[in-house]
Amino acid sequence: MTTASFIPGLELSRRFYFEAVRPLLDEAAPGVVHSAARLGSGSEVLGFDTVRSADHEWGPRLQLFLHPRDVTRHGPRITALLGERLPKTFHGYPTHFASTGEAGIGVMRTTDGPVHHRVQVADAGAWFTDLLGFDPCRDVTVADWLAAPTQRLAEVTAGAVFHDGLGRLAAARARLAWYPHDLWRYLLACQWQRISQEEAFVGRCGEVGDELGSAVVAARLVRDLMRLCLLMERRYPPYGKWLGSAFSRTPQASALTPDLTAALTAADWHTRERHLARAYETVAAAHNDLGLTDPVDPATRHYHSRPFRVLHAERFTAALMARVTAPEVRCLPVIGAVDQFVDSTDVLSRPALTRAATHASLGLLAETPAPND
Repeated sequence: MTTASFIPGLELSRRFYFEAVRPLLDEAAPGVVHSAARLGSGSEVLGFDTVRSADHEWGPRLQLFLHPRDVTRHGPRITALLGERLPKTFHGYPTHFASTGEAGIGVMRTTDGPVHHRVQVADAGAWFTDLLGFDPCRDVTVADWLAAPTQRLAEVTAGAVFHDGLGRLAAARARLAWYPHDLWRYLLACQWQRISQEEAFVGRCGEVGDELGSAVVAARLVRDLMRLCLLMERRYPPYGKWLGSAFSRTPQASALTPDLTAALTAADWHTRERHLARAYETVAAAHNDLGLTDPVDPATRHYHSRPFRVLHAERFTAALMARVTAPEVRCLPVIGAVDQFVDSTDVLSRPALTRAATHASLGLLAETPAPND
């Protein structure tokens, strides 16, 4: 590459569409209505890309969405035309993606032959279903919401739409912008419940001399608090690689980061517990500011008769669930969405598995068939 300076991926893709892809599309298929966007996987979609990102699956890339019939009629021709006519480089970046030999992963490389580009031609409904397990332009059920990992929801609501001739992307993204209100309360309740389950273990592990176990529990609680803050701010928590980056953009980050960092680096459980207690109280006060429930006392206290400082976070769970009125949400066990009880990135990246895990854990019946059923 001969780039003078790094161009953020979304801006690079925007220029690529308007300056290179759109002119060829207008020439080759002038009557074909399309939408164009950069959505889906990739650090640039969430706005976290750096120069390092260019080492795989980053560069001039985007999606072209056509009507299903036009995908069949024109898709292969458009894909081939772009391979033959796209410039070899764009603003200093190769448009050709060479295989790395790793499960379809490509990296930008110069070429003298046809360009193996990353302009995906697809039907929007099929594309969303492949990524999420459902088409948001149809009815979105409670099961759909709960089976969709927050990383995937972030990938389809972030990014950028460059052109929406089909008129489907704006509607789909608006529908997925955030959870229905009662479902939001439920997911917040489930996140507080996760904290309630382990907050006393920091002290209990430390009391028996298990400082390593205490530190591991504290790290889990820090992660849960970070995800809770993002949910409170109506932001989909991304997966582990970008969780800290996303959390740093929340209003609570400046107040919480010193205590969360101190809890993670503490050498003894008393220090660890003290900083976590301060963090609990900060997040509890932020919860009350939302007005989603009657005010809940944000002060920490002893864990029953034991000398461990906790919030008793289940109090917030109960307050939130008391405000849920939708019958289809009230009947759910307090477990949550798939990535509140599944931790495997491999599972969370496969819609069929996330739906199966969600239905099994929550006892849900699929209102619509899962892909490949």
